[in-house]
Amino acid sequence: MSMTQIERREFLQRLAVILAALPEAVHAADGRLPIGFSTLGCPSWDWLKILDFAQQNGFASVELRGLQGTMDLPSRPEFADGQIEQSKKDIASRGLRISCVSSSANMHDTGQEHEKQLADARRFIDLASRLGAPYVRVFGNKLVGPQAAAVEHIAASLRELGDYAGPKNVTVILESHGDFTNSSLLKEILEKASSSHVALLWDAHNTFVEGKEDPAITVRALGKYIRHTHLKDARLADGQDNYVLTGRGDVPVKRQVELLSGTGYAGYYSFEWEKAWHPDIEEPEVAMADFARVVTQYLSATGKQKHS
Repeated sequence: MSMTQIERREFLQRLAVILAALPEAVHAADGRLPIGFSTLGCPSWDWLKILDFAQQNGFASVELRGLQGTMDLPSRPEFADGQIEQSKKDIASRGLRISCVSSSANMHDTGQEHEKQLADARRFIDLASRLGAPYVRVFGNKLVGPQAAAVEHIAASLRELGDYAGPKNVTVILESHGDFTNSSLLKEILEKASSSHVALLWDAHNTFVEGKEDPAITVRALGKYIRHTHLKDARLADGQDNYVLTGRGDVPVKRQVELLSGTGYAGYYSFEWEKAWHPDIEEPEVAMADFARVVTQYLSATGKQKHS
């Protein structure tokens, strides 16, 4: 006997309630490719608008980099003791994952300021652990003093944070950023850190534009360390770095995606639209939806499997 329309509607409503209560891992296997975006691209959006947009546009993940004007994520009310469990339900019920919790901590400082930076990184590691997020981003940022000593200092700092993060099921990822956009330098730091809980966030724009490296060279040198990405496109003219929609500029985003996919990379392809720093660039509703469409095409062409 077939269901009536009323019975079918009631069945689907009950099913939706059951699914909403299931663990996050079940929701992740809903046919979405492993694409994501950073909240740096939507600095004015509230928590639920971010999550709803991600779900509606086929994203599988969100990278947390500031919310509504503050970069101090651990202080946000969404992650306070009385609210964080609801926020985790908000994430899971939309079939999303938090790919990374991105701090502003720099590893190049010394003395008391260095201790402050490490303490801040630990706060973000604690938050990532509570959210079930696998990564916390930090910067090396500047080469201060003799290079050999600076590399040792940053590697030791990363190792210290990795020791703290490991028992919390979090890995600290160094971004290719600032003075650290050269694969040989990044490889040296990561080798010296020598920690299973220290890895790389490949900002593929930075190694191409600032580091002037062909992405094949970067991936060949650093592929085994890459756990997360930042992707974005730009037109490079007259020394200017003008952000444009994905695939319309001079950064070889398609090739970067193909190279990563070819290594068996299992992380997210995450869009970092720097709207918080450059308010005149395209609105997030346009740029982020466009990225989802374009990079889905790129990944589908590589035969990339759905995320699970």
